[in-house]
Amino acid sequence: MRRGAALTLVFTSVLLTAAATNCLPRAEQHPVPLAAGPAAAASLDPREGHTTRGGDRTVQDVRRAAAEAEADGKSASRAAEEAVGRSGDRWGAVYDKAEYEQYADALDGRYTGVGLWVARAADGRTQVTRVQTGGPADRAGIEPGDHLRSIDGWAADGQPVTDVVARLRGDSAGSKVALGLGRGSRSWTQTVDRAVLDTEDVSVRNLSAQVVMIKVAAFTKGTGEQVRTAVRRAPKGAGIVLDLRGNSGGLVGEAVTAASAFLPGGLVATYDVHGAQRALYASGGGDAARPLVVVIDGGTMSAAELLTGALQDRGRAVTVGSRTFGKGSVQMPTGLAGGSVAELTVGHYRTPSGHGLDGKGITPDLPVTDRPLEHAETVLSGLGGTS
Repeated sequence: MRRGAALTLVFTSVLLTAAATNCLPRAEQHPVPLAAGPAAAASLDPREGHTTRGGDRTVQDVRRAAAEAEADGKSASRAAEEAVGRSGDRWGAVYDKAEYEQYADALDGRYTGVGLWVARAADGRTQVTRVQTGGPADRAGIEPGDHLRSIDGWAADGQPVTDVVARLRGDSAGSKVALGLGRGSRSWTQTVDRAVLDTEDVSVRNLSAQVVMIKVAAFTKGTGEQVRTAVRRAPKGAGIVLDLRGNSGGLVGEAVTAASAFLPGGLVATYDVHGAQRALYASGGGDAARPLVVVIDGGTMSAAELLTGALQDRGRAVTVGSRTFGKGSVQMPTGLAGGSVAELTVGHYRTPSGHGLDGKGITPDLPVTDRPLEHAETVLSGLGGTS
């Protein structure tokens, strides 16, 4: 259950937030090599892994369990999972080599798949909700609204979206997958080649002439700079709605870069690693005057909460929506025998005002559950962001 929960949180931004594109969370050396949750440990040297519970003892126990299992011809990753479970680390997780490679690829903003977003319709059918422009599905003529009947003969209707996504994703670029499709009275089978695609975690659209919405689905490589670019390109005088609903976090460095788009500099968050206090700062030069509303919900987690907390505490934005998830802990990776990787909690982060978020989350300035974007526009009008 612990490992399943951790993996779900890691991959939420890709599997669920986008109504399920076929991808999973590769790592990078990042200027701020720190993750505010399971979705970013890959940016750290595995030798840096420690836990705050019992100091080095936990990481040593996990490493020893994996090494002994491998020597006995058993599963090193399974033994490591059991050791993590005994440690009491709620967010601890273990990945085998292939899982970690997939996980790290998505942190780089990439995934292997066919470029489909899917959802389960009211009648139980699996329906294509979006097709990635230029992807294999797009080139094959698949369209939003098409019925995805099967994947390599496996019936997709009535199945969990995550299972559908896993089968679409496959294991490698260039591999083929046969999709059974339907459109109106027509039914056909289309074979497409999987490819390495961008996750498209930042989208921008105009809600009106004076309101720009920037939606960030996850903080993967490059998303922070994409947010900065979107802010710079917004029409003069326009307000911005920063939509972080369903954002399960990612690379902290990207969240700090995103914060730098709205702040003139200064503190973004503090955190501790093995008891040592550290801080994260905005780079400066951000648009500190443009009206800003941040929309959040129970799916806003980790690095997304770090960004929200910074903008709220510093009076830079009004937050609208519902209480965030409350994932304020930090994980780092530890390399194990057999190529597995264990992610173990090393500390917690806090907002500029010193508020811890783990288990608490962020309460929005304007709590709403119905039509949050409409409420956000109304707030912007009061801030001078609409005419």
